[in-house]
Amino acid sequence: MHTRTVQQKKRELAEIAHRAFSGGLQSNTGGNISIRLENENACVIKPSGVGFAECSEENLMVVSLEGKVLEGSNLKPSKDMEFHIGIYRVRPEVNGIVHVHSPWATGWACVNREVPCLTVHSRDKLRRIPIIPVGPNEGPQTAEQVVGVFRDPDVKAATFQNHGTVGVGKSLLAALHIAELIEETAHIATVRAIVQ
Repeated sequence: MHTRTVQQKKRELAEIAHRAFSGGLQSNTGGNISIRLENENACVIKPSGVGFAECSEENLMVVSLEGKVLEGSNLKPSKDMEFHIGIYRVRPEVNGIVHVHSPWATGWACVNREVPCLTVHSRDKLRRIPIIPVGPNEGPQTAEQVVGVFRDPDVKAATFQNHGTVGVGKSLLAALHIAELIEETAHIATVRAIVQ
């Protein structure tokens, strides 16, 4: 791997993670974020236990799309890693993934309701935000469940029942924009439900 490229991607991931944290999309250590390394069949990903606000070039992992740790073997891989690398395998145009527990959208997911795309912007950009049911024994969604939904090339966003949201994009910044739009859309839908 080209060291300069890896360091650049780590810096980019840390900057986007800090923005997600400061924007209130993630309280800190939950969720996950990753960026594909072009031409490397690998990605940079936040490990378990590292907060969004603490992401730095020194505490991020590099993993192959087969799940082998290439850098950061002293760190603990996130349980979300499998669905991140699974999405990269089935969606070659996706170069960034942002999974957060943003409060408005997660609130909709906790009552098992799909967030409606009410605005012109959300309908144009997202069309729909499918909800992925809980996993076995009411636990987290499995990688197979998540990847199954994202096999559809039109899906850019989803919510996870009782869990959070995920946005994908052609860049990590584009994926963050999707995560931000999911949360904005859920906030607007909640306000509409209250005032209707």
